[in-house]
Amino acid sequence: MDGDGTRDARGTHANPVPRPAGPPEVPAKPPEAPAVPPRPARAPGASDGSAFLTWLRTPRPQALPGVWRFGHRPRPEEEPERVPARQLLSGAVIAFLVGWLIWSLLWNGYLGGWWLLPLYAMIPDSWAEPHSFAAVVAVYTYYVLIAGIIMVGVGRLGRWGEIWRRYGPPAWRRAVPGAVPPSAPEEDPAAWPALRAAGAHDAAERLAADARAGLMRDVDHARITRAWQGVQRGRHSLATFTGAVLSQGAGACPHPSGARDLPVRQARHDLVTGQVRIGTAADDARNPYAYRGAGLALGPDLLGTSLLAVGPAGSGKTGSLVRPLTESLCLHALAGRAAVVVVGAAGADHGPADAYDVVVRIGHPDSVYDLDLYGGTTDPDEAAVVLAEALAGDLTEQHQGGDTRRSTTVLAQLLGPFRAVHGRFPGVPELRQLLEGAPGPLAELREGLRTAGQDSLLRELDARERQLDRPGDLGGVLADRVALLDRPAFAPFFDTSGQTRPFSLKALDHPVRVRIDLPQRGHADASRMLARLVLAQFTASVSVREDRSLFACLVLDDASGVVTPEAVRGVQRLRSAGAGVVLTLRTLDDVPRPLRGPLLGAIGCRMALSGLTPWDGQDFAEVWGKEWTEARDVTDRQIIAETPAGKAVHMLRRVITGKAPTARAVTVRQVERERWSASELAHAVPAGHAVLSLTSVKGEHAPPLLVDLRG
Repeated sequence: MDGDGTRDARGTHANPVPRPAGPPEVPAKPPEAPAVPPRPARAPGASDGSAFLTWLRTPRPQALPGVWRFGHRPRPEEEPERVPARQLLSGAVIAFLVGWLIWSLLWNGYLGGWWLLPLYAMIPDSWAEPHSFAAVVAVYTYYVLIAGIIMVGVGRLGRWGEIWRRYGPPAWRRAVPGAVPPSAPEEDPAAWPALRAAGAHDAAERLAADARAGLMRDVDHARITRAWQGVQRGRHSLATFTGAVLSQGAGACPHPSGARDLPVRQARHDLVTGQVRIGTAADDARNPYAYRGAGLALGPDLLGTSLLAVGPAGSGKTGSLVRPLTESLCLHALAGRAAVVVVGAAGADHGPADAYDVVVRIGHPDSVYDLDLYGGTTDPDEAAVVLAEALAGDLTEQHQGGDTRRSTTVLAQLLGPFRAVHGRFPGVPELRQLLEGAPGPLAELREGLRTAGQDSLLRELDARERQLDRPGDLGGVLADRVALLDRPAFAPFFDTSGQTRPFSLKALDHPVRVRIDLPQRGHADASRMLARLVLAQFTASVSVREDRSLFACLVLDDASGVVTPEAVRGVQRLRSAGAGVVLTLRTLDDVPRPLRGPLLGAIGCRMALSGLTPWDGQDFAEVWGKEWTEARDVTDRQIIAETPAGKAVHMLRRVITGKAPTARAVTVRQVERERWSASELAHAVPAGHAVLSLTSVKGEHAPPLLVDLRG
């Protein structure tokens, strides 16, 4: 059973650069052995399936949003009261001395012999004879019992158990990931209990055998699990699924590209939960205790509410966030779970070209794929809406009600008649001439409409010609924007004659992996316009998909100049469409001031990286809001001893606690404070860290967390 998707893109790479021959050999030296050993045929530890089975059977308990669930051990929500080490050890020593003193007083008879009365009452008189063995055993057993009672009492008083847990062997042991295989096949995930429960015992046995033999990978497990979900939903038949598994084993239900893994991985992924680890929650007092020290991860359940990351250049947006997310989404695509489109500058670290099915290099002469300027639609009105957002979305008035309706009308008046005459949409040079009002193309278009009898479209063209000479007509503005694409570097691109292989975002119905490289150098305005085009096509196409269980995600590295009123409205609709976007910005100044609040409100996951400016931090502080906290006002007054005994007691307290004796007055009150202030975001976030708040598609929230992106 073949999975849905597009065919693997062949020849998407430029011609390889020949490697230089190297320096000439020196006859005096013998030839040296190669420095790098040959690559092994299999990964270490992959000769059998023990590593895969250990990974699969590792517990993944339910956890708070964003917690890395692989091998996670939940912590209590509230931090337990922790006694300072010096005070704890001093109390333990004092308790031991008290116990020793009590035993010494009893042994030497200073407290009388009353404590021996139970012994005399229980043993017979015959045992009290001199040199009786039974008497010696009974007496010393009683001594041990009394000493044990004293030690238990002073041990509880001195908290010896806490010392054992904090500094003893329990603190030395380190938790080892992995779980003991369950004894019952119904509980073992490697035995595929869901297939057995449905009667597909032969398929379950074949998959379990491949897993034990080391032939199955995490992507294979996720892909077959996804195909089984299709069987349960009625999209595929059980017989077709079983036949594919019995014939191909772990390679069943393949991705259309035939790939079963990525060429290289840099992040930690867990395809059972769909998470990718991006860092560790810092052990900081501002983080909730349940999150401290836990791994932080992202998955489709969080990306479905979209993510915005803001930080200056070099703060780790691409390397610490975008690259792990693109890897994870590409793995999900290979498993048939997601479709991903990555848009960024050419040369950015978004993974090798082999990790994608389609690579569109706009402006690069060796690019195999082209970008469809009209999003693959055949409706002129729909094409006009998307194209107007790309050309003039950033020119609309930034107030309530501002949109691209006028630009859409101008484009629709030209696209409809042109398609009716030529059977296709105009290319970039043709569209530019029509928007400029060139007499020749308009006359030719008019004659074609008269010949075809398209009277309604002819009226549209007449209206466009009447508006050409009016003040404030948007045709000239749109023509200037189209001129940014009518350059020699883009001449082979955006072709509508059918001579190229254009990629359309209509393909997001399939688990496709797409990378679009924008020509930043020398064409910054054109790149921003193309980024707006891709975002507009993405929001328009994912909302009309039939299968919304296939998660679709657009990763837009550097969204400067892309955020428009219509883009914000489109992002708000993505959560219900089973899709999300990942946007990165160097600063919120790249977003118009009236749109910053709506953008932060439409995005569910927000990340502020180190190096943020105070005015950017103010916007994050406002959207994260305030919380009620308990403020303690402590007043210490030193106590001065007057007598020698009092001075001795004060000296003893100083030795035990390390502090001078004081009389403390504590005032507790409830105050409302910002979770993270603008000053803290600008100056208190260490390098390599970020403050991240999360919202899942189910509505679960995680407060702003200080995350170490290097952990």
